[in-house]
Amino acid sequence: MAALNEKQKRFAAEYLIDLNATQAAIRAGYSEKTAGRQAFDLLKKPEIQDAIQQGMQKRSERTEITQDQVLQELAKVAFSDLRKVLTAGGALIDAQDWDDDVAGFISSIEVVKKPSGEFDEDGRPIIDHVHKIRAWDKMAALEKLGKHLGMFVDRSKVEHDVSDPMKDLLSYVAESGKRLGG
Repeated sequence: MAALNEKQKRFAAEYLIDLNATQAAIRAGYSEKTAGRQAFDLLKKPEIQDAIQQGMQKRSERTEITQDQVLQELAKVAFSDLRKVLTAGGALIDAQDWDDDVAGFISSIEVVKKPSGEFDEDGRPIIDHVHKIRAWDKMAALEKLGKHLGMFVDRSKVEHDVSDPMKDLLSYVAESGKRLGG
């Protein structure tokens, strides 16, 4: 396998920043006018793919974040159930009592205080607390997990992207037959 030149090494390193091949090519010093095509060509090279994979592996080791952890966090959101944060009467369960799965799918809670219109025995107004719970995007998490599992492959795109040599040969033979008067 051929060694990478400095520009190719830089492309691989830049690609790891945001996984945007065109921008990585520009940052690596390729022309903005041809960066998209250059990036496409670079990503097809096995030595570039290896460099990117090695970079991802090193980053995973350095950060101690694994693909399994990411999938587990997505699963918390994808398979979340809002009923797990509420009591049978509809009150919010104290956040300290949530398990990790429940805590993982809540993105924020806003507490709104408003007067109930009633007063306690000392004449002070009773304040109601309204909890506005926002969860992470469940559909986005399901889609990402589905893509990871290969569930949402665009078959028409795959069929057009992949050349079928037998189909090409049959088309050529048919066209040749027409030209020969067959």
